[in-house]
Amino acid sequence: MNEVFLQLGSNLGDRKAMIINSIIEINSRVGKVINKSKIYETAPWGVNNQSNYLNQVIKIITYYSSDMVLKKVLEIENIFGRKRLKKWGDRIIDIDILFYNNDLINKFNLCVPHKHLHERKFVLIPLCDIASDYIHPKFDMKVSSLLVKCKDQSYVAEYS
Repeated sequence: MNEVFLQLGSNLGDRKAMIINSIIEINSRVGKVINKSKIYETAPWGVNNQSNYLNQVIKIITYYSSDMVLKKVLEIENIFGRKRLKKWGDRIIDIDILFYNNDLINKFNLCVPHKHLHERKFVLIPLCDIASDYIHPKFDMKVSSLLVKCKDQSYVAEYS
């Protein structure tokens, strides 16, 4: 079995419903969801003229390879109408692979651990909810330590 951490984000439409429905699809198509962070409202990262996001991190277990997990989460994004019009554009749903076991993967279409994970509070805070002691395989540091070192000052708050 493979342990995978996924980040889900949405800033269009019914953001919370989109995350909930995406998790249902992940549980059915990709792997069993075994843990979920709280949902957070966050400022957009890399741009200023967008609506706030809702973000959540989940942990799943799956028999699928990392390539197949990527294929399946992209299919889920497509099912819900994700359009890839511009980098860091608005998203009905965005599903990123943060960690796949302790693997270091650097392929054209897949970089794991996610290459910006350590720079983003909107990833690190929910990740700390469910895996604060998890050791980042590239930096050999706990996720909680990465959060302490993170310079990102973007808005992140628990969503009710």
